[in-house]
Order: sequence, then C-alpha cells, then structure tokens
Amino acid sequence: MKSYVFNPKHKQTGLRVAHIALGSLAALIVANDLADAARLRNEQSVVSRPVGEPIMAIVSLRDQQITVYDDKGWIMRAPVSSGQKGRETPAGIFSILQKDAEHYSNMYDDAYMPHMQRLTWSGIALHGGALPGYPASHGCIRMPYDFAERLFDATRLGMRLIVAPGNAVPVAIDHPALFKPKAGAAAAASAAAAAAEEAAGKADRVRLVAITAYRESTLAMVPVRKAETLKFKAEAELAAAERAIASAASPEAKQQAEDAKAKLTARIGEFEAQLAVGKAELQPKLDALAVAREAATAAERARVVAAEAARKAARDLEPVSVFISRKTQRLYVRQALEPILETPVTIQDADRPIGTHIFTAMERMSADIRWSVVSLVGGRPEGRGEDPNGPVRKGRDRDVVTTDSQGAEAALDRITIPQDTLDFIAQRVSPRSSLIVSDEALSAEMGKGTEFVIPLSGEPQGGLKYRRPSPRIEAGYGQYWPRF
Repeated sequence: MKSYVFNPKHKQTGLRVAHIALGSLAALIVANDLADAARLRNEQSVVSRPVGEPIMAIVSLRDQQITVYDDKGWIMRAPVSSGQKGRETPAGIFSILQKDAEHYSNMYDDAYMPHMQRLTWSGIALHGGALPGYPASHGCIRMPYDFAERLFDATRLGMRLIVAPGNAVPVAIDHPALFKPKAGAAAAASAAAAAAEEAAGKADRVRLVAITAYRESTLAMVPVRKAETLKFKAEAELAAAERAIASAASPEAKQQAEDAKAKLTARIGEFEAQLAVGKAELQPKLDALAVAREAATAAERARVVAAEAARKAARDLEPVSVFISRKTQRLYVRQALEPILETPVTIQDADRPIGTHIFTAMERMSADIRWSVVSLVGGRPEGRGEDPNGPVRKGRDRDVVTTDSQGAEAALDRITIPQDTLDFIAQRVSPRSSLIVSDEALSAEMGKGTEFVIPLSGEPQGGLKYRRPSPRIEAGYGQYWPRF
C-alpha cells in the first residue's frame, strides 16, 4: 500500500505557474489589441475628396510604409513588412506586371500570398501577409490583408511602384524639357475608332448582301440542275432506243423503238427549253453573287485595316514610359509593356552623377500636362549609420526626406533629346506617362512584358540576388508561372 504526503510548497509552485500562464495570456491579448490598434491607426484613406484611380505607389523601406497616390495626392496608406536582412527588398523603380488574387508560392512551401501584384518576374511582389513590425519577408512587400485586397481592386497593370530607401514624396514640377502632348491625338484616336466601327458595320451589311445573293442563286440553281438531270436521263434512254432500232428482230419491234425515240427526242427538246429558261434566270443571280462576294472581300479588307488603325491609335494613347540612362547615354521608350524606341541622347558632364528622378504625367491641363517628380535618395540620414531595412524607427527620430525639385530640374537641364525623338514621344504622351532619369543602366530583370525595372545599385539587393531571373513557363493560354 502506497502513502502520499502533501507538501504545501508544491501548491505554491503550481499557483506561481498558473499566475505566470495567465499573465502571459493577458500580455498576448494586450499585444494583439495593441497591434490591431496600431494597424487601424496606420492604415489611412482620404475621405475629404473623391478618390481617383491610383497612378503610383511609394514604399518607404526605412519607415516600412506604403502610400498610394492618384492625380490629386495620396489616397491610401498602410504599414508594410519588406525583406529581412540578407533578402532585402531592392530599392528602385518597378511597376505591376501581373495580378493574382489567390496566389501560392512555389518557392516557399506553398505559402499563401493573397492579392499578389508582381513587380519582377524573378519573384518580388506586393501581397497580403503578416506584419510583425519590422522587415521579415524574403524580399516581397507584405501589406495588411484587407489593405492588399483594396489595393488589388484599385490598381491596373503597369502602375508605377517606387521603392525608396527613405521617405520620398512626389512634388509638382514644371520644366520645358518635360514632354508636351501633341494636340489632336485623342481626337485622332476617336476618329479612328469611329472609322473602325463604320467599316465593321459596312462589312456586316455587305456580307449580309452576299449571303442573300448566295441564297437566291442557290434557289435559282435548283430548276437548272433538275432540267440537266432529266435531260441527261432522257439522252441515255434515247441512246438505248437507237440501239434497239438497230438490233430490232422484227418490223414491230423496230416501230416500237422508233416511237420511243420520237417521244424521247421531244422530251429532250422540252428539257433543253427549260434549261435555257433556268440558265437565263440564274445568270443574273450568279453575276450579282460575284459582285457581292467581291464587295464583301473588299469590305472585310477595309475592316481589318480600320481595326488595326484603331488599335494602333488606342495603343498610342496608352501611357508611355521613357528612361534616360547616364550610364549608357541612351534613351529608351516603352509602351504597353513593350519597347518601341531606343536612341542616343546627350548628357552634359556625363561623368558626373545625375541622380534618379521619376517624372510622372499626373493629369491633362487644357493643352498641357501637369507633372510631378519623385527623387530617390538614400535612407540613411547624415551622421547615422542606420540600416534602412532594420527595425522601424518611431517618434521624433523619423526623418522625412522630401523630393528636391531643384535637383530634378538640374538633371533635366543636362539632357539634350533629338527633336525627332521629342516629336515621337509627344504624339504618345498622356496622363500616367513617365520619364525616368537615372545614373543606372537597364536591369537584367527587364524583358518581354515588363516595364522599366531600375534597382538602385547603391542599396541592398538581397531579395534580387537570392532570386535569379528565369524565363516564364507557359502553363496555359495567356498564363505564365515563374518561380515565386
């Protein structure tokens, strides 16, 4: 028989454990409440004015925050979590290349990345995710889940995303070197669309005429074919009667065969008369069918030409992106994610840095366009050795870095663009168009179906170095599934 001795110290120890557990649970609940409160405080939206379509978004790596802008100013703002040390989200200039509301990673254990908006084909993207309050991703930019959903619904392919080391903001700028839209481009596109619609309508009408002509000619062909068939059959019977006459064994048989021949000859005459009448009625319908078919062919050719002209005019109204690289001394133009021009430019003092500046056409103002500029500068304030990808700094030590419009104007002053290139761009410039001036060259991340990708070489790029640009794998019609 076993005996048990009660020790009061054990009771005290158990109570202490229970108290610690309850305290930890309360701290966890408070921490979650504080996190939710911080999220609610940090997620902001403009409510004082109507919100337009987003034109650009700026992510501050130092402040761990994304701000979205329309043509009037910022409209949405939220905290983010960028790439952790060694896999830093690269600072630079990007755009949305692909959108997938239900995306799962094929690199990181099928991780759920809802409302994914791809920035590079090697795998950098915006998506909903956990926000611990510091950079924690493998290179992507995590956003609050509900904010990621709202942003996903608001954006479209090609929207510019700027990843700044510090806290860059767009400011208005007016400079004679900024592209001026050529008058009449929108009117020309409208006229081309109207012409295409008219050509399509005409092609439909002419095709209907051709169908009607074909139906009428087919109906007119019926008595002709019937007469031809009966005549052919009667001619075969006539040949048989003639053979019977030649081989008749008696006068009676010969007479009978000759009577049959006479009747068949008369019938053949009747069929020939019917055939002549039928052909006379058929021929005008065949002529009308030939004319209708020729008209339909011509109308279809005109429709194709007009439709292509309308598509080209519509493409010309798509925002155009221009990149000027001091490193290569060249100007590049892309439109609808495709390259359309590359040409040399002259940059004064080409050995002197020019900076990285993103000029954006915000809205049309009568015959002109209002521009803004964002200049990218480092995220480490002078006198501090802070890592912009380190923990978020809060309070008064957060330095706000604003765009220096004078530096952007000085950069434009140093660039000379050939007049024919200016004319080419002026025909296509419209709101949402952009001009990027940078010391950098084109990135290896660029290719078919991309906008300009310009990482800042002086900033950490662990998120890109860890990945390698790989060709997209076609998995279905219009779908590409790169490693991500």
